[in-house]
Amino acid sequence: MNTKLFFKSLLLSFFCFAIGNAQEILTLENAVKIALDNNYDIKIADNNLKIDKTNVAIGNAGMLPSISAVATDNNSILNTSQTRSDGTTVELQNAKNNSLNYGVALDWTIFDGLKMFAKYDQLKELQNMSDAQLKMTIIDKVSSVNSVYYDLIQEQQKLSDLDSTIIISQKRLEFTKNRYTIGKGSKLDVLNAQVDLNTDLGNLLKEKQTYANAKTLLNQILARDLNTDFKVSEGINVDRNLKLVDLIVLAEKQNPELAMQIINKKVTELQLKQIKGERYPIVKLNTGYNFNDTKSSLGFTTESSAHGLNYGFSASLNLFDGDAQNRNEKIAKMQIDNSKLVIDQQLIQLRSNLTVAFQVYLTNLDLIDLEENNTAISKQNLEITAEKFKIGTITSVEFRAAQLNYINSRIRLSNAQFQAKLSEITLRELAGNLNF
Repeated sequence: MNTKLFFKSLLLSFFCFAIGNAQEILTLENAVKIALDNNYDIKIADNNLKIDKTNVAIGNAGMLPSISAVATDNNSILNTSQTRSDGTTVELQNAKNNSLNYGVALDWTIFDGLKMFAKYDQLKELQNMSDAQLKMTIIDKVSSVNSVYYDLIQEQQKLSDLDSTIIISQKRLEFTKNRYTIGKGSKLDVLNAQVDLNTDLGNLLKEKQTYANAKTLLNQILARDLNTDFKVSEGINVDRNLKLVDLIVLAEKQNPELAMQIINKKVTELQLKQIKGERYPIVKLNTGYNFNDTKSSLGFTTESSAHGLNYGFSASLNLFDGDAQNRNEKIAKMQIDNSKLVIDQQLIQLRSNLTVAFQVYLTNLDLIDLEENNTAISKQNLEITAEKFKIGTITSVEFRAAQLNYINSRIRLSNAQFQAKLSEITLRELAGNLNF
């Protein structure tokens, strides 16, 4: 084999990393869409939000009257004996009596110390709580999709790099065999080349398994057939323009966990309003239209009927309940104080998490720059080493070292890009602005 052609072919194979196949490419946008459509946690959270939306009704808060239809039919068979005022006695065996009452009744609480209005506002806040819970669930799942997706990009790049280094190792083994055949090389070089090739093949098998497991995990998150085959996009682009101050401002406005704590404080405040409403009287209106039919086998009146409207009102005021009112108000106030403390705690924790994550983000950006420089240097070193190996001034073992330096620098670069992307995802998740 012409050595010049060999090394041109070798370097061309090494620096071309694309893996050509007919697999469907799953974009990140499509993966997120599938997750939002299929994920069970999101569906459950969405149903909970619909439940709370349905509960936001003035009737559920007690503002509307209740109307009921009532019917009562009482019958009896009695052995009856009556002594009248004139001294006569009347007896009747198996006397039948019937009383039938039916009608429509309305009951309406028109004042309850404004508890009904506080209850209605509380129902609205509970809906907002479910809305924040749904957003938090969505952000969590989108974050998981992003993390696994970019991990797949990284693993896919590793496969490409390992596949390319195997091609190099195969051609290196072929070259050392040819040199050994014509008496210009040693058996040791051939054995070393064979061992290195076997090592590369083993690494490739392990990486294929890791890649397959990551694909299964993504299919699981997307709630679809675990055997669905696909290929992800290539390349990891990291946003280098994130600012800690901007992220903190965003987080304080729209972080879903913090929003839930703020809503919870409003709920406890409204609960106190309802408890204070117990100090006021409760006024109710009632009215109805009733029919009454009575039949009796014995007596001065054997049959009667009546129908008509009845109406009235009732009022009640709690005068003493064993001091339960004061205790309940004190407990509600302490719960409000606790909710304020939780918000303050959440704010400190959120700022701390953002600060730590941002520092990791900056470090990973520096690592990307470092590994890009290392990759460029190791590539240049590999090219020079290949030329020396071609003319026989260095051993195949030294060439192997240059080869590994380059492939390892590419893998480290891919990992640095992935870690930086994870940092970006974490920051966006904490700030509540992870795109979905």
